[in-house]
Amino acid sequence: MHLCRVIGTVWATQKVDTLTGYRMLIVQPLSHDLTNRGLPVVAVDTVSAAPGQLVYIVKSREASKALDERFNPVDAAIVGIVDEVRTST
Repeated sequence: MHLCRVIGTVWATQKVDTLTGYRMLIVQPLSHDLTNRGLPVVAVDTVSAAPGQLVYIVKSREASKALDERFNPVDAAIVGIVDEVRTST
């Protein structure tokens, strides 16, 4: 799982049938101290996340399993909304 922040929305007028009913959001991967890490990615939203929220995503095969239809072209999926992050010093 990867910690990210939702930074935008992708609008698609056409998409494969297995993605019908799902939104696609742009997420920025974050490090443990909540600083940007790497480039933003597009992820399918399975939890109704909103811009600015902290979320966690899964990638690869785990991402495709997050959708109802298991056979789909998804490479990243938002699977949780983060309420709080605590790190020990």
